[in-house]
Amino acid sequence: MSLELNDQYDKIYKYCYFKVKNTQLAEDLTQETFLKFFSQNSYINRGKPLAYLYTIAKNLCVDVYKKPEILSLDESLEDIPAQNDFDDLETNITLKQAVQTLPQDLQEVIFLRFINDLSVSEISNITGLSRFAVHRKIKNALGNLKSILKEEDFS
Repeated sequence: MSLELNDQYDKIYKYCYFKVKNTQLAEDLTQETFLKFFSQNSYINRGKPLAYLYTIAKNLCVDVYKKPEILSLDESLEDIPAQNDFDDLETNITLKQAVQTLPQDLQEVIFLRFINDLSVSEISNITGLSRFAVHRKIKNALGNLKSILKEEDFS
């Protein structure tokens, strides 16, 4: 198999956390994603395994919100990288807040591109959008972030 799954585990976890904003739930969903992936022996050796992993994770995250349980949202600002330098921490918080003002679809492409370091082609396979549409969404998101940060006097 050409996909190095050990390298993808952290990325799938980050993606699940991005979707559900709960560390325990994100860990469970990541585990379940890989269990479902490996239980589908017929798909593993054909197709696009990375896109399939993200599709499984996305569907599991959507299913969480279909359940009648109420999730704890008190972890929403958790996991901001702890930096020794206060300016770096302030920058991280400001950027995170700016990204959270974007529409969900733009947040997702920014997350996949810059947090999980996926290529435009990989994002295209995961989202089902054309590469041109992915480029356009990334450009749109970055433009929105630039104007948000200008309004905040963030230089």
